[in-house]
Amino acid sequence: METTKASWPAKHNWRYIARESPPKRAVAERICDFDEIYGLFDEATARAQASRCINCPDPPCVKTCPLGNRIPEWLGLVTDGRFLEAAELSRSTSNMPEICSRVCPQERLCEGACTLNARSDPVSIGAIEKFINESAFAHHEVDAAVAPPNGLKIAVVGSGPGGMTCADELAKLGYAVTIFESQNRAGGLLVNGIPSFKLEKRIVERRLDLLRRRGVTFRRGIKVGRDVSLSNLRAQFDAVYLAIGAQKPKPLEVPGPELRGVFHALPFLIQKNLDAASEHSPIEVAGKRVVVFGGGDTAMDCLRTAIRSGARETICIYRRDLENMPGSRREYANAVEEGARFMFLTNPIALSGNGAGQVAEARCVRMELGEPDAKGRRKPRPIPDSELTVPVDVVLVAYGFDAVPIFAAGNSDEIAVNKWGGVIVDPNQMTSVPGVFAGGDLVRGPDLVVRAVRDSRKAAAGIHKFLSSRNPLRPESNLASAKLSPL
Repeated sequence: METTKASWPAKHNWRYIARESPPKRAVAERICDFDEIYGLFDEATARAQASRCINCPDPPCVKTCPLGNRIPEWLGLVTDGRFLEAAELSRSTSNMPEICSRVCPQERLCEGACTLNARSDPVSIGAIEKFINESAFAHHEVDAAVAPPNGLKIAVVGSGPGGMTCADELAKLGYAVTIFESQNRAGGLLVNGIPSFKLEKRIVERRLDLLRRRGVTFRRGIKVGRDVSLSNLRAQFDAVYLAIGAQKPKPLEVPGPELRGVFHALPFLIQKNLDAASEHSPIEVAGKRVVVFGGGDTAMDCLRTAIRSGARETICIYRRDLENMPGSRREYANAVEEGARFMFLTNPIALSGNGAGQVAEARCVRMELGEPDAKGRRKPRPIPDSELTVPVDVVLVAYGFDAVPIFAAGNSDEIAVNKWGGVIVDPNQMTSVPGVFAGGDLVRGPDLVVRAVRDSRKAAAGIHKFLSSRNPLRPESNLASAKLSPL
C-alpha cells in the first residue's frame, strides 16, 4: 500500500513541503527604483511553510535569537491559520518585528540554527514573521494605547531602533518619554543607513507614528553635547537613555583618500536612498565606474544603490574570500543578481588621480589567507609581486563604523568608556553615572538591529528598576504595579 503524506505525523511535513522564499521582483524591474524587492507570502503559503517546523523540545532558533522570540509557538499558530494571535505573540518579545523580519540576517541567527539544516532547508522564519505582522497592521491589530502617567520623565538620545525600543517599553509603563534626535528626520539607522529596497521608509514611519500615538515626544534637530548638555538633561529628566549608535566611519588608510571622487558610504546612502539635502556635495555615480571597499552589509548596500543610481560598473573589492565575508549571503546574492562584480582576496594599497585631482585608479594587491586570528577568522596577507590596478571614477569606503565619541563637545559627566571608546555599562545597562543608561552600538560597537533592540529592552527594565527603588511611595506613580514586556 502506498504511503500518503496525510498518514505521516505533522512534524514530518518538511519531507514533503519544500522551503519557499517570499516572491521577489524581477531584476530588470527592481533596479529601476528603490522599492522593497520582496513581497509577502499568501495565507496558504505561510501556513504550509510554518507547518515545516518540527517543534523541537529545546528549539535552537529561540536560543540564537537575541530577543528569544517564541518562534515555534507562533509558527504553530500560523499553521492553524491564527495569524493575528501569532503576530501578538511575536510582539510580546520584539518591539519592531515587522522591521527585524526585513533586516535581520536570519541565515546567521534563527534560520541558521534551525534543526532542519541537518537534513533539508530551514523554515522560512523571517518571511513568516514579516507576513504575520503585516497582517496585524492590515487588520488594525497593533495596539498604541496610552498608559496612565506615572509622573516620571525619561530622555532618550537617538531615534534609531534602540531609542525607539526603549521609548516604547517605557511609554507602556506611563513614563513621559522625550526622544532627542540630532537629524531633522527621526529613525536613525533605519532611515539613514538601510536602503529602501530592504526597508521602505513608510514602514519606519508607521512605527514612529505608533510611538507618537503612545505619547512619546520627538525633538528633532537637537544634538546632545552641542545644543543641550547631558548635565542639563539629567537635571530635567528622571533618567536618560543613550542610543546614539555608531556612525563614525572607519578611515581608508592608504595614500589618496583626499582625491575627488572618494567618499564614505553613509553620506552616499543617505543622499541616494532619501533623495535628501546634505551637508556634503552631491555624489554622482551615473555612467561611472564605482568601486566599493569592504565586505559587510554596508558594502552590499552601496553596490546595489550605485546600480539603481545608474552606475556603469560596480565592483566590490574585499581582502578575504566569500566564505569569510561578513555581509549577508542573501544580500550578496541579490547584489550579484543585480549586476555587481566582486574581487575577493584583493586589497587596495593606494589611490591615484588625474591632473585635476580626480581619482582614476585603485592600485591593489592580491591576498591569501593565513592562520586564524583571535576571532577564528583566517588573517589575510599580501602575495608578493601580485599588484594590479583597477580603473575607477568613484570610490565608496565601506569599512564599517566606530562608536561616536561620547558627546564630542565634552563629556563633563565623565561617563566611563573602554579603550575602543564604547560606553561601559552594568548588567542593567546603566553607565558609571547613576540614572544614565546606554545600549546598542554605543556600547558594543557596530552590530545588528536586533541586538540594539535587546539592549534597549534591558535598559528599559533597568530604568524601571532604578526609578522604582527611588520612588516607592510617590503618590501619583503606578510603578509598583507596572510590568515590562518579558526579556
